Amino acid sequence: MKARHLLAPIIALAALAATAQTDVQWHAAATLNTGNSALAPYYIASMRGGTVTQQHSTLLHAGLSHATDTTRRLSWGAGVELWGGWASSATYARFAPGTPDVLAPAGGQHPARAWVQQAWVEGKHRGVRLTLGAKHAGSPLLSDDLTSGDLTRSGNSRPMMGASAGFVNFQNVPFTKGWLQVNGEVGYFKPADNSWLENHYNYYNHFITTGWWMNYKNFYLRSHPGKRLVATIGMQAACQFGGKRTIYVGGAATETIEQKADAEAIFKALIPGSGGSNKGDAAYYEGNHLGSWDVMLDYRLGGGSHLRAYYQSPWEDGSGIGKRNGFDGLWGVEWRAQQPQALEAALVEYFDFTNQSGPIHWAPADHPGTTVGTESTGMDNYYNNYAFNGYHNRGMSIGSPMLRSPLYNRDGHLRFDHNVVRGVHAAVKGHITPRLAYRAMGSWRRSWGSLEQPLPHVDCTSLMVEATYSPLRLPALECTAQLAVDRGKLYGNNVGALVSVTYHGNFTLGKK
Repeated sequence: MKARHLLAPIIALAALAATAQTDVQWHAAATLNTGNSALAPYYIASMRGGTVTQQHSTLLHAGLSHATDTTRRLSWGAGVELWGGWASSATYARFAPGTPDVLAPAGGQHPARAWVQQAWVEGKHRGVRLTLGAKHAGSPLLSDDLTSGDLTRSGNSRPMMGASAGFVNFQNVPFTKGWLQVNGEVGYFKPADNSWLENHYNYYNHFITTGWWMNYKNFYLRSHPGKRLVATIGMQAACQFGGKRTIYVGGAATETIEQKADAEAIFKALIPGSGGSNKGDAAYYEGNHLGSWDVMLDYRLGGGSHLRAYYQSPWEDGSGIGKRNGFDGLWGVEWRAQQPQALEAALVEYFDFTNQSGPIHWAPADHPGTTVGTESTGMDNYYNNYAFNGYHNRGMSIGSPMLRSPLYNRDGHLRFDHNVVRGVHAAVKGHITPRLAYRAMGSWRRSWGSLEQPLPHVDCTSLMVEATYSPLRLPALECTAQLAVDRGKLYGNNVGALVSVTYHGNFTLGKK
């Protein structure tokens, strides 16, 4: 993210002194991690906004924010978060001209020594809000502190610059007396990952697509939240579009295709429509469309605790939307207490991505003159697409990190190599004492590669324990320690540790 992108939130925060009394929250932190492999273990790197990915790092980060007051008819917010420091490098294979059919290690790659993680301004009127800039956004339904990751938007990768509009929380549908509520949002975003893609691609076979755009939207309906049983149902949808795609064969660039990002493409990302110049492309929707059907039941137990059951069904095209992908999806049960206690939350999830509407995709329109007229719309190939490197930003999955992110492809392949996967994930959290909290996670998964490149199955077991301590005499200080391990062929046998020290504060600008 370039320096000019900081101007809006910095100007907004500086202007607070001339406005009515305004609260500003701030934090400053140091994060250090180390391990025995070139990249951080799964549970250290995942669900962290793409900030900690390398074997070793020493990072400083700080932020300022003014939260939007949702209780007022008209309000606004702004924020900025900066990261910087040192991180170790990892080598990725790259084609070396003059050595046919050989991929040699490229120079070590590491994150930028400084970057803007978030920079945003936001305005709200009644139940509608508009956000400009890069702002962290996790799952619209699932608990990001415990879940393995939302299938469409998990908070696993860095935020993108863009603009979004939507409702502020759930809003009552008129004339239903609160028995039906609605929530939703829509936005357009631009990742700043061109350099990352160019530095991690092997330039041998397949393709690289840079300069792409993304549209994200969701829509949910919810029953009366004041009742003991609350039901929520809806859909998330994302679309990658635009950019320049360069195709490589045997180390040579054979074709470059400019993919549209004009007004028509922007509209077709929002409301899918066919596009393309040849018969095959014209028969399909323009851009890489994917998302999930989401269903959740929330039951209030005695003492204010809640038991939630949910299901996310992934889709990559019409066959998935029509639920032709069998049992595929994320199935979860979560219990959460109302107050901090020894065990205040527990979660178990089962995920399955092995059906994918079947292993065969055959579209007669792709093969002029064929005598086989029957169409078979299978091989959904989750998070991959024929025109885009995959559903990731800087190598980290935008959706579930349970499908191994391309960051871990040390051979320089930019797609998801392991998306035929099933497994389980469990997590708990609580307080040992009022000042000492803990969190623990574990998962097991088995992968068969992908449908286009199937592999003998490989397993992985990942574990993580975390403790956070806040001193009684200095409650604004948080000290966190994590230990994580991976065992198996999917990630290797890794051990890593992370320590983070964060100080939170606030101050007031302006006069009453």
